[in-house]
This record gives sequence, structure tokens and C-alpha cells, in this order.
Amino acid sequence: MTKKTDLKYFAYLEGGISIIINTVLFALKMWAGISTRSISIIADAWHTLSDSLTSIIVIFGVKLSHKPADKEHPFGHGRIEVIASLFIGTFLLSVGFRLLLMSITNFKNGNHPDYNIFAIAVVIVSIIMKELIARFSMWAGEKCDSKSLKAEAWHHRSDALSSVIVLIGIFLGPYFWWIDGLIGILISFFLFYVTYQIIRDSSNSLIGTKVPDALYADVLRIAKNVVSEEIYIHHLHLHDYGGHNELIFHIALAPDMKLSAAHEIADKIEKNIHDELEINTTIHIDPLELNLK
Repeated sequence: MTKKTDLKYFAYLEGGISIIINTVLFALKMWAGISTRSISIIADAWHTLSDSLTSIIVIFGVKLSHKPADKEHPFGHGRIEVIASLFIGTFLLSVGFRLLLMSITNFKNGNHPDYNIFAIAVVIVSIIMKELIARFSMWAGEKCDSKSLKAEAWHHRSDALSSVIVLIGIFLGPYFWWIDGLIGILISFFLFYVTYQIIRDSSNSLIGTKVPDALYADVLRIAKNVVSEEIYIHHLHLHDYGGHNELIFHIALAPDMKLSAAHEIADKIEKNIHDELEINTTIHIDPLELNLK
């Protein structure tokens, strides 16, 4: 399978599994939360349901991002997947604020839940299932270099960790009446931190960042393997389009070199970069003397 086919396959598989499992867990947690009057379990239930909704966003984001390039979008639709991860981050942010308000209200009212074996079992099962899904999503995201799948993995893991906090609160509840509300507040702040990471990474991809030093070193090495003469590389710009990357940079060659020879060197460097790094490259040629002033 090609890299794009892998991404669609894993996105659909992960999304389908996530929607089914999270919907079931949401129903169980909501049942447990209502029956025990626990705001932390109810908050955790809504957090779980948000995973189902973001999985739907991931599926449609990946599907749309694989539309071929057209006249209006010559670089394809790959950045739709990045936009999808921004939606996930925004949704997490709204969930976090909602949980924070619910938890503060519960804390002020002094609500004391009445936990039972069913609630404990539901939370434990949720922790195990959500961590397994998180590990699969992260593995798939790394394999396909998918920002939305990686964001989805953090969403699953945040749910698993929030359930761990809820479980701790269940056992501490009989000794501290305020623990349920406090746990809800802690879960909301954890969501804020995860949201920050997701939105930061996605925004950097859209805005553009400095070319990594490792990539610069690879490009310089590839260029020096092609050119026997002295060469100078500068003004590197990397554009991430989700499905592929476009690299633009200048090379300085001897000023007395024939245009045809310089063009051949640029073509060969572009081809070698594409073959080794899977990056499409456009090279601008300068006379070397201009870059030594």
C-alpha cells in the first residue's frame, strides 16, 4: 500500500473502533455517574463521548485531504487533515471549559457521591480500553505521519488519564467530601494542556516554521554528493501540505558555469532529495560570488 492508502485505512479503522467503543463507554459512564451522583464520572463520560465526535472529524478530514489536486488547489487538499486536528483541539477546549464550570459548581454545592462496585468496574474498563486505543492511534499516526491521528491519540490518552484520576477519587471520596469536584477541575486543566499541544503543532504546520537543522544537513549532504565544485545553500523554505512537502532553496554555483550544466545539477539534486527524503524541491541558482560578499 502507498503512504496515502495507509493513512486512509488506519484512519477509517481507528475511527470506526473509536466511535463504537467510546459510545458504549459513554453510556456506561453516564449510567454510573447518574446512579452515584458523581460529577467527575459524568464529566469523564462527556469527555469520552467527545472522542467519538472527534473520530468522525478525523475520518472526514482524512477523506477530504486525499482528494486529488485541482485547478483551484494545485498542491492538493492535504492541509484539510491539519485543519481537522485544529477542530479536535477546539472541541477539547470547549469540553474542558464545560467540565471546569460543572466541577466548580459541584465543589461549591458540596455534593458527596455514593460510589458502588459498578462505577468502579466501569472506570477500570474505561482506563484499559482508552489506553489501548491511544496506543494504536499513536502507532498509526507515527506510521502514516498523520497529525490528526496523533491528536486523536492524545485525546484518547487524556480520557484514560482522567479516568485514572476519577478512580483515585472514588477511593478517596469517603474521606474527603470535596475530592469529586476537585478531580473534575484537574481533568479540565489537563484537557487545556493537551489542547494547547494539539493547536500549537497544527498551527505551526499551517503558519510555517524554520527548516529543521537535521533536514538542512541532509539537503547539504545530498547536494555535495552531486556537485564536485564548491556549493553554497541558503534561503531554505519548507511548505507542509499534509500529503506532501514542498522545499524551496537557493544554491550558489561557480559564476562561469554554463547554464545547461547548472540546470543539470539542480535537476539531479531535486531528484535525489525526492528519492531519499520524499520531498518535492524547487531550486533557484545564484552565482557563488554574490553569496561571499
